[in-house]
Amino acid sequence: MSGARLFILGAGAWGTALAQATAGAGNDVHLWMRSPEAALAMATARENSRYLPGVPLAEAIQPTASLTAAEEADAAILVVPAQHLRQWGTALAAHLAPGAPLLLCAKGIEAGTGALMSEVARECLPGHEVAVLSGPTFAAEVARGLPTAVTLACANKETGWRLVEMIGTRSLRPYWSHDVVGAEVGGAVKNVLAIACGITLGMKLGDNARAALVTRGLAEIGRLSLALGGERETLMGLSGLGDLTLTCNSPQSRNMSLGVALGEGKTLDEILATRVSVAEGASTAGPLAALAARHGVDMPICGGVRAILEDGASPASILEALLSRPFRAESN
Repeated sequence: MSGARLFILGAGAWGTALAQATAGAGNDVHLWMRSPEAALAMATARENSRYLPGVPLAEAIQPTASLTAAEEADAAILVVPAQHLRQWGTALAAHLAPGAPLLLCAKGIEAGTGALMSEVARECLPGHEVAVLSGPTFAAEVARGLPTAVTLACANKETGWRLVEMIGTRSLRPYWSHDVVGAEVGGAVKNVLAIACGITLGMKLGDNARAALVTRGLAEIGRLSLALGGERETLMGLSGLGDLTLTCNSPQSRNMSLGVALGEGKTLDEILATRVSVAEGASTAGPLAALAARHGVDMPICGGVRAILEDGASPASILEALLSRPFRAESN
């Protein structure tokens, strides 16, 4: 049992699920959200009825709307959406205990800068070591204590293992890696690929097409990761192949279900108007395409998703473009 004091920034489904899991490791957990009213309601009902209904909060979880709760934290777990990390990370910087490591859980690339989440965190929270948590995880399953394995990537081995021991339980099993970049790229790009796979399901293109997208999509992840300094081996693990396999094969995935709706002919605005939770792939596709272009990395599947989301291209036209590409060696 860890007995650490943890501060979790972000009380959506994933933040709440991590609060449940880390409380189960024997930690005291402050779970932060923006609204004081929502924090009071969650503390009273002992349930996150908006994002994770039906899961009673563990006694060790203290919902809060105050960042000052981070002043005595042994570690901070940042679970706000990728495009909000800079804003709330900057706000947290004035309160977080000196030397407390950061465990980043958002999977995305920052719009405008093309920065990975670790780069954003180092800029807005200097002086704190950065680690990344990524892998095949559905929040509801983690919250219910079902078996889950994840990658915990941290360049500093000692800090990485300390975080593993803080959050690890019999059901949530972190595997340490030193490859922060590889873990981040795998987590960010798979969300865009999940949209592509959802589109094939919505267009009724069959299982062969989805398998092809997953496999060629993994090649796209590998090319970008190597260009940014990541390692190919990481992508064969939980934060690469594992996460990609889960997200691209279940409509329970927010990104895949968004793709299904696109493939069925709905517009992005129509889809987002009916949703509460964030599908990170929708806001990652544009920055991802720009980052790939800057590094000269060929990512046709991800580029096609960007064209559908940002340019209003029809899924049928992107499919035609992909099927018309020249034949090539599989290793390319």
